[in-house]
Amino acid sequence: MGNINAVTDLAVEGNVGVITVDSPPVNALSADVRDGLSAAVGKAVADPAVEAIVLICAGRTFIAGADISEFGKPPRGASLHEVQATMENAPKPIVAAIHGTALGGGLEVALTCHYRVAVPSAKLGLPEVKLGLLPGAGGTQRLPRIVGAAKALDMVTSGTPIGAKAALDTGLVDDLAPEGELRAAAVAFAAKIVAEKRPLKKVRDLEVKGGSPELFAEFRKANARRFRGYEAPEANIKCIEAAATLPFDDGMKRERALFMELMSGVQSAAQRYVFFAERQAAKIPNLPDDSATRAIRKVGVIGAGTMGGGISMNFLSAGVPVTIVEMKQEPLDRGVGTIRRNYENSAAKGKLSAEGVARNMGLLTPSMSLEDLADCDLIIEAVFENMDIKKDVFGKLDKIAKPGAILASNTSYLNVDEIAAATARPQDVVGLHFFSPANVMRLLEVVRGAKTAPDVLATAMAVAKKIGKVAVVAGVCHGFIGNRMLSPRQREANKLILEGAMPWDVDRVLYDFGFPMGPFQMADLAGLDIGWSKETSKGETLRDRLCEMDRRGQKTGSGFYDYDEKRNRTPSPLVEKMILDFAAEKGVNRRPISDDEILERCVYPMINEGAKILDEGMAYRGSDIDIVWINGYGWPVYRGGPMFYGDTVGLQAVVDRLKQYQSTQGDDFAPSPLLERLAAEGGKLSQYSVK
Repeated sequence: MGNINAVTDLAVEGNVGVITVDSPPVNALSADVRDGLSAAVGKAVADPAVEAIVLICAGRTFIAGADISEFGKPPRGASLHEVQATMENAPKPIVAAIHGTALGGGLEVALTCHYRVAVPSAKLGLPEVKLGLLPGAGGTQRLPRIVGAAKALDMVTSGTPIGAKAALDTGLVDDLAPEGELRAAAVAFAAKIVAEKRPLKKVRDLEVKGGSPELFAEFRKANARRFRGYEAPEANIKCIEAAATLPFDDGMKRERALFMELMSGVQSAAQRYVFFAERQAAKIPNLPDDSATRAIRKVGVIGAGTMGGGISMNFLSAGVPVTIVEMKQEPLDRGVGTIRRNYENSAAKGKLSAEGVARNMGLLTPSMSLEDLADCDLIIEAVFENMDIKKDVFGKLDKIAKPGAILASNTSYLNVDEIAAATARPQDVVGLHFFSPANVMRLLEVVRGAKTAPDVLATAMAVAKKIGKVAVVAGVCHGFIGNRMLSPRQREANKLILEGAMPWDVDRVLYDFGFPMGPFQMADLAGLDIGWSKETSKGETLRDRLCEMDRRGQKTGSGFYDYDEKRNRTPSPLVEKMILDFAAEKGVNRRPISDDEILERCVYPMINEGAKILDEGMAYRGSDIDIVWINGYGWPVYRGGPMFYGDTVGLQAVVDRLKQYQSTQGDDFAPSPLLERLAAEGGKLSQYSVK
C-alpha cells in the first residue's frame, strides 16, 4: 500500500495491516502524524484483505508524546481525539507495538488500541503533571480502567513511567515481545487474535477497580507535603475520581475542563517554560554543539570534606575513577568512610546493588599527596573558601598537573580569574560550583574566567551532563548568579526582623510562596557558625550573639528557633527578646510589617539583581538565572524562577514597588537600568538574552 504521507506508511503482511510512523526524532504527535494515523487506519479498515492492524514506530521510540511545540498555536489537521475515536471504534482489532517510550499522548494513543505488545525495555507513562498539566486525551479515564485507581493515581501524579514488565503485571500491556523482534511478534500476536476470534477490547468499556472515596482521601493526605503548592496533582486526582464515579463520556468532559483550566493557568506556563529553559541552558552562544572537548578519563578532587566527598561521588557513580586528596590521614579516612556509608545507605534502600557499592568504591583512590594528581584530566579543588589558600593550591597544581589538564575551583563566591592568575595556564582554569549536598543537588554553576578556553568550557558542560547535573554558565562576579542574588534577600530578611517582623514570620511567608524553607530555618539547618569565629566575634550582629550563646542551629538544639530531640522547631521567646533588645540598641522603631511587604522586600531585590547580572553579561539568558534558582535554591517550579515571576507580576509593577521602597529604605532598592528599560518597552526578563 505504501506511503500514506511523509511520516506514515501502511504495509500488509498476510492478513495484518502494519502502520508505521516515522517522524524523527521521537515520533511526537504532530499534525502530520495525526493525519497519517487517521488516514492509515481508514485505509486498513477499508481493505477486505486486512483483518487486524498493528501500529508500530520507526526509530528509537514509540510515540513519545504530544508535540509540545504546537502548544498555544492554532490547531491544524486531525485532532488527537478524532484520531483516537477512529482507532477505538475500528471494526478490526488494532495492536500497539511499543518500544522505547510510550509517554503522554503516545500512551493515550496506545490505550485506544485494542491490545498492546511491548519489548521488555519499553517504558510507559503519563508525565504531563511535570508540565503542570494532566493527560488531555483520555489518559486519566482509560488508564484506571486497566490498572485500577490506586496505580493510576500514582502514575498520573508522579509522572514516572513504568517498565514493560510492570505494565504486563498490571494489564497495561498484553504481551511481551523479544528485543529486536517487535514487528514480527506484534504481527504474529495480531494474527493470533484473529485466529482465536478474540473480542475488540475497548478500554473505555471496562470498570475502574478500587476507586473508593477512602482511597482518594488517604492518597491526598499521604501526599499533601509532596504536592504542596502545585495545582496539577490535585486536578489529576479529580480526574481519576471522575473515572471511578462517572460514565466514561462524563469523565472525559471533566478531564477536558480541568485540562483547559491548567493549560491556561500560570503554573503550567511556568513549568513548560522551565522544561525548555533547562535545555536552553546547555547551549553556549558562539560555541557550536559539536565543539571539541577534552577527554576526561580520570578526576582528582582536593578536599575530602562534605563538598569534596559529594563531588567525588558524582564521578564514581558515573564510572569515572577519582583520586581524592587530603593533607592528613584522619580527615581522609573520615571522608572516604562517609562516601562508603552514603553508598551503603543507597544499597539498603534498594537504589544500588552491593556490587554497585563495591564497583564505585573500587574506582576511588585516597591519597595525601598532590603529586598523585599528575595523571588526572580534571582536578577539582574543594578546600576552605579562602583566596590565599586556593591560590596556593592552584600554584602547586600548576607544577604537578599534566599539560591540558583542566583545573577547576569549587568556589562559591571568589574571583576565578584571580585564582587562575596563580597558574601559568589560566586558559585551563574554570569554576565548577557544586551545591550541597553535591551528590544530590542537580545544579552546577560553570564559571567562565576571562581566559577560560572554549574547549575547557565545552568540556565542563559535557562533564556536567555525564554526571547528571544541570549546568548553567556564569561570569566572574562575587557570588556568580545564585549566591549573588541570595545576598539581597538575606540582607532584607535580616533588616525585616529588626524593623518589626520575626524570623518565623519571614520564614512562613517564603514557605507559603513555595520555598522548601525560609532563610532563618535554612540558617539553623546549615549552622549559624559557618564563617563565624569565636576569637574575633564582637557581638555586632544578631547571628554573632546567637553563636556566642552557643545557639548555632539545629546541631546545638537552638538557633533562631528552639529544637526538640527530633529537631522539630518552635519560635524562641529568648530570640524574640534578643531581637527587641537589639533593635532598641540600634535605635530602630519597630512597626507592624505585612506579609506582602515581607515577600516584596525579599523577592523583588532578587529580580532586580538578576537584571543587573544580565546587564553585566554575567549570565547568557534570563532563563539561565531561573534554572539556577530552581535547581540550586528551591525556588518553586510552578512559579518559573525569579525572572519569570517578575514577568508574571509585571516588570512595571516591580519597578514601581522598588522605587517606593527606595524612598524609604535607600538605594539598595534602586531599579537596574535594564529592568527599567524592559518595563518601559513591555519586554520580559525571562526572554532576555545577552547579545
